[in-house]
Amino acid sequence: IKMSEQDQFLSYNGEVLVFQLSKPKHAEEADDKTTNLCVRRMAFNRDTKLFVQKSSGVFSMGVSHSKIEMICCSCTADSRTGIILPCVLMKKKKWNNVKYFLLLLHSSNQFEPTFYFKLDYELKEDIRLFAGPSLLWRHANKLFYISSNTCVVQSAPVQLASVVWTGEILGEGTVVLGIRAACLPETEDPDGFSVSDRAIWGSEFFGYVIQTQKMLTGTCFMPHAYSRVVSSVYVCKSERLKKQLQISLVAITHKNQLIWFQNGVPKGLCELPYEKPCSVKPALTSRNDLLFVVSFVYGNSCVVQRRDSLQVASKWQNVKCVLVDDFIGSGSEQLLLLFKDDSNTDVLSTFKITNLGEVNYASGINYKHDVPTAEGLQENGLLTVRALETRLQAGWTSVRELQQHLGIQKRVLLESCRALIDLVEERTHILPNSKEVKCRRWARRLLNSAKPFEGLVSLWDDVENPPHSLSKETSSASKVPEHFTEELWQRVVGDSLVVGVKLTESFYLSLSDVSLSLVMDQDFSSISPIIKCQSKIIKLNKAFSELAVSSSQIEPSPKKMKLDLHSKNDLKKEFPKRSSGIQLDGAKTVTAVTSLSPLLAFHRVCCVVLLHARKQNHQKDSLQQSKKITVLCGKVLLSLEDISNDRYSVKMLRDNSYCTGSVEDILAVLAVSVRFSFQIVSRDCTLTPVSSWLLGEMECTPFKECQDNIFCHKAGNVHGTIFNWSLKNPFEGVLTIFCR
Repeated sequence: IKMSEQDQFLSYNGEVLVFQLSKPKHAEEADDKTTNLCVRRMAFNRDTKLFVQKSSGVFSMGVSHSKIEMICCSCTADSRTGIILPCVLMKKKKWNNVKYFLLLLHSSNQFEPTFYFKLDYELKEDIRLFAGPSLLWRHANKLFYISSNTCVVQSAPVQLASVVWTGEILGEGTVVLGIRAACLPETEDPDGFSVSDRAIWGSEFFGYVIQTQKMLTGTCFMPHAYSRVVSSVYVCKSERLKKQLQISLVAITHKNQLIWFQNGVPKGLCELPYEKPCSVKPALTSRNDLLFVVSFVYGNSCVVQRRDSLQVASKWQNVKCVLVDDFIGSGSEQLLLLFKDDSNTDVLSTFKITNLGEVNYASGINYKHDVPTAEGLQENGLLTVRALETRLQAGWTSVRELQQHLGIQKRVLLESCRALIDLVEERTHILPNSKEVKCRRWARRLLNSAKPFEGLVSLWDDVENPPHSLSKETSSASKVPEHFTEELWQRVVGDSLVVGVKLTESFYLSLSDVSLSLVMDQDFSSISPIIKCQSKIIKLNKAFSELAVSSSQIEPSPKKMKLDLHSKNDLKKEFPKRSSGIQLDGAKTVTAVTSLSPLLAFHRVCCVVLLHARKQNHQKDSLQQSKKITVLCGKVLLSLEDISNDRYSVKMLRDNSYCTGSVEDILAVLAVSVRFSFQIVSRDCTLTPVSSWLLGEMECTPFKECQDNIFCHKAGNVHGTIFNWSLKNPFEGVLTIFCR
């Protein structure tokens, strides 16, 4: 079988169909002046790793001073049966008369003529075969098509410069995606972004439905700006959601790019390795990798892989054509590259089958020499199994050592937590090996274990009587007033548990870096007793403020305004004294916020509340170095029954013109909220009465406990928001919002 430049290749059901035009071999047949269209079905043999011919067929045509040519071939659906069959478009030219006819190839290798038509010109531009079988082409910027159902050439009422894709869209039918000169309306569309888009670029995309002669908006495919560069398109997916056409496609451009579009928006771009790309088609490999095969004018090809981004996976030169099908019968698609080879003209003599993974067959390789003998296979298999067993055993040993190491770490952490609780409760901590160690020394030691089965011991040598200086230093550092807390409370706000400790003013002023931590008081051997939480300091004065201490995101303060209320001067400056229904003593509250859901798994849990801070030591009006302290504030008990009965729920109700939330309820809402502050300035006119707008339009009511702050009862997302409006002068004010 000899090759010719006019030969056409087509993949069909895992086979390669080779179409060739030839003269009859016998002399008596040559007198008939006939030309044969031969088809050969070639299949890949996995034993010999070569393509072999399975069957063939012939269709004879009389030439009689005519010239026969194959124009193109493709696989299309037969409208009579719905079966996809190969078809070939043929051209027969005699003098100035041009006749075209379409042949269908059946499984019996019999050719069936479906329709023919005559033209006074030759088909050269945008020739496409589609279901029917049907044919469309472009000539003189007009679109023509013919179907086997009508056998009549029809003209579409559109002017176009090129056709970039033809195919089926669900719910529409056969759609032609083309590019034409921009058709601008006489009046500008009010929201017509695409109108100005077309005006700038001078061209636009459009979709034309063959069956209904309906026009589709081109922007659902791609923005019009790409109409000047796109040369070919492949639509990967099309569907309708809520009457909107959703389309995913890839396009190749004259700029040597491949672009991924989704619903008219570019989602990815890849630079192609060669110039003048002409076509693109997909391939789905065994690893569910979506590949795009791009062919170029000068015999080059490349594959673009779409994973996290588009990237060129492989490229080849001197390629005759690229076919996509399941050639080896594995259930997924592979690429078949047919290379140009001047030295060998046999059909399918130089090829490569690959899926860019485990499948890789190429011509010119003797695979028989690569196959080992049965004895060699058995010996290699035994050695492989032994090596795998050794690696598995080593891996299992590493896993056991890691588990033991993690177990030691967990025991150290749990014992450290117990020691910390004993420390703040002034109890002597007892090590697991029953060896008594003073708790104050324990707090300054790290725990370690030399072997997995030994008890936990301290790194320092045990001394019965600790040094006097160490004992003295410890007692002075932990010295705190007897009554440093005024109240310990808890509230449930949504899915958060808020625990608050109200500190006396004198004690708070001697502290810095204040935070709370929650530790479960039960002995849980499998989990850590430390509860992850966020701490905040909140102070209720006549106008309250909320300060972040740790793990809280607060927005940057507006320009020309200080909102850091650590300073008393700033507090007086930003919030002047006003009339209020309650006299607050300026005590500060430290809160801890944690997720409620994990605690509900224990049904009933008791938590120790610890206060951490740095305490400043003053002596004769001189400030000494601060000391870290950890003191016990008390315990909180939480049960599933209490939560079900809303015992700790926040209650913000309307009572005439006030909100009845208690001080603890207000503090709990503030603890789980984020603060935003807005400085509102009007230079030309006085500000509108914001307070009236909040009380009226926003349906807010002031708190009975602190009337400068109001709670929003309006339904929707703003419900539960707390506002604070501070009017500095008729032209300037500060609006503070606490929201979740």
